[in-house]
Amino acid sequence: MRKRNVALIVLYDDKRRILLQHRSQDAGRYPGCWAFFGGGIEGNETPEQAVRRECLEELCYNLDNPRLVITRFFTNTLYCGEKYIFIERYNPEKKLAQKEGSEMKWADINEISQLKTIEHDKEIYDFLKLILPIL
Repeated sequence: MRKRNVALIVLYDDKRRILLQHRSQDAGRYPGCWAFFGGGIEGNETPEQAVRRECLEELCYNLDNPRLVITRFFTNTLYCGEKYIFIERYNPEKKLAQKEGSEMKWADINEISQLKTIEHDKEIYDFLKLILPIL
């Protein structure tokens, strides 16, 4: 099993919905799942540098002030590592341009339980249920 650390962004809007990516059916990892935007930490990057780079690559969106809110260990059949979850309120004056995945959507945190998601992200959604109302 290879080590792979990842940095993910939870962009949320004024209705406390979060932006999710629907991974394409031919994706190498988690095809057809709804997931956060973000990805692997490369080389000597810090988690914050990685989440900023990934957000630019996947959404053409410059993060203003991503805050690390939770870190979790994850494992699957190929990888294990740390998952760094950052959060930031979406600035609607900035446009989003999806560059990865088959689609994206703003989802209410309670709606997410009805979607096909990555199994080890479920505890992150539970955590977001607690903090989104107070942001």
